Amino acid sequence: MQKPARIAIDLGAESCRVSLLRFVDGAARIEVIHRIANGPVHRGTELHWPLGTILAGLEEGLRKAAEAAPEGIASIAVDGWSVEYVRLAADGSPLSEPYCYRDERTIAAKDAADLIAPPQQFFARTGAQPLRLNTVYQLLADPASGIDPQAPWVMFPEYILCWLGGQRVAEYTNATHTGLVDIHTGDWCGDLFNLLGIPLEAAPPIVPAGTNLGSLKGPLAELPAFKNTQLIAPACHDTASAIAGIATSLDSTFYICSGTWSLVGTLVPAAITIPEAMAARYTNQGAAAGGFMFHTNVNGMWLIKQCMDSWAAQGRPWKIEDIVVAASACPAPEGVIDVDAEPLLLDGNMPERINAELKKLGLAPISDTAGNEPTFARLIFESLASRYATALASLEQMLGRKLERIHILGGGSRNKLLTKLTAERTGLPVEAGEPESSTIGNLAVQLAASETEGRPLNPDAVRKWAKNLGKYC
Repeated sequence: MQKPARIAIDLGAESCRVSLLRFVDGAARIEVIHRIANGPVHRGTELHWPLGTILAGLEEGLRKAAEAAPEGIASIAVDGWSVEYVRLAADGSPLSEPYCYRDERTIAAKDAADLIAPPQQFFARTGAQPLRLNTVYQLLADPASGIDPQAPWVMFPEYILCWLGGQRVAEYTNATHTGLVDIHTGDWCGDLFNLLGIPLEAAPPIVPAGTNLGSLKGPLAELPAFKNTQLIAPACHDTASAIAGIATSLDSTFYICSGTWSLVGTLVPAAITIPEAMAARYTNQGAAAGGFMFHTNVNGMWLIKQCMDSWAAQGRPWKIEDIVVAASACPAPEGVIDVDAEPLLLDGNMPERINAELKKLGLAPISDTAGNEPTFARLIFESLASRYATALASLEQMLGRKLERIHILGGGSRNKLLTKLTAERTGLPVEAGEPESSTIGNLAVQLAASETEGRPLNPDAVRKWAKNLGKYC
């Protein structure tokens, strides 16, 4: 009898996908059933996520998966980018489209919070780098945006599970990105909620990765393939899922989860909250099966994607694989830019923003004309590789030991130029992991959780399933 299939939903800031795992003739097969283009949208002066479009696309993808798996689907799990949430009305419907973390409303909110609870206090209590995109500052910005602070909220991946019929929860790895979880207890930091005036009763309960949230409900549950489908909270943060999807041990390994953001760091057994960690912009985020992902957020492929969007709007479209090849033939730039400069985190006019950074450094700007696109790309990739090298150096200093290799995963693992430049800048061997590592980790947690019967996830079981699935993704 054929094993039932499983579904992994990955919410990406640029695209969302529905992937189906089937066991055919005893072998696992993973297929991306459906993709949904995604990206923040302007609503007047505000920046939001197109919730209705995402939900419609996910329903379409789930119906396709049901058709493709007549053996039935055992479970659905959702992971996605962090810090975003959805406010809910009394009937569970969304109050509005969620704001994008790049919306500038959090600037004033963070400035006000820093006067009440200095960033050093945040970091010591939560282990989370106090970045203005964090959930805590978005929650603080809600009243000025006309949003009821008492309204219940749920993080974005967990909202999808709630929308499918599950409970309203905050999965632990995702909750640690809010800046509101006590690093010692693993639960909400009630004192911090009170200090900032954020209603604790509006927050969902925290659950561990692998928690079963109940049966699929609603119209989709009427499809035969979904008759016995359970909803699982995997490692709901996509980076935690991606790390869970690495089949090899990460001892002495510097990982780079390369996507819209680059998350660069390593796994540690206990949180590191020394002042040097905060100064180097490192953060501690919960890992799927224990310990912490100790890494820093680097402004990643967002830079080239924003440039490509700008060029496409001017009638100069490029594919990422083509511009990587063309950039490889360009000479190295005279200098590199700070990819984490505040203006480069914002939406729109990226070539102009990059040129402004070059001018600050006394370097010649790049003419934003046809034919110069690969020159911009080469500058971006060189700058990213340089930033990775500085992040590695500060990490090794904090750990008091050398790391031996680099593991790049996510979409950026396909970028051979960036991989080459990273090896040159760091002096370490670089191995390219799975581009869809978050899907593998999502599924590995589902399968490992099915073996535990409510007990905590076994790291060896997660790694075993990641190894078994990786060859089929």
